[in-house]
Amino acid sequence: QVQLVESGGGLVQPGGSLRLSCAASESIFSFALMGWYRQAPGKQRDLVAAITSGGNTNTADSVKGRFTIARDNAKNTLFLQMNSLKPEDTAVYYCHAVHRYSGYWGQGTQVTVSS
Repeated sequence: QVQLVESGGGLVQPGGSLRLSCAASESIFSFALMGWYRQAPGKQRDLVAAITSGGNTNTADSVKGRFTIARDNAKNTLFLQMNSLKPEDTAVYYCHAVHRYSGYWGQGTQVTVSS
């Protein structure tokens, strides 16, 4: 059973930056796909960005040019660098991984963008 633990969320002013981390309980080298999702109150959970085991990435249009996803296989960690944050980026951010045909979720980390 893969465990994913997110960290790095918090309160930030508009225009600020945060870096989210997702630490896995085992090697992520062979994880087929990892990604970040977010869910705002009263809304569905949406994909923010994803990265394959080969390093190919996909980023939602709403965050393109501001958010960057990366994975460090040596540290078993997934990252999301978030720059130029906007109030509409406020949400709980979840880490997701696909490994051996099963999907796994972290517990989420709150990101609040407000002045």
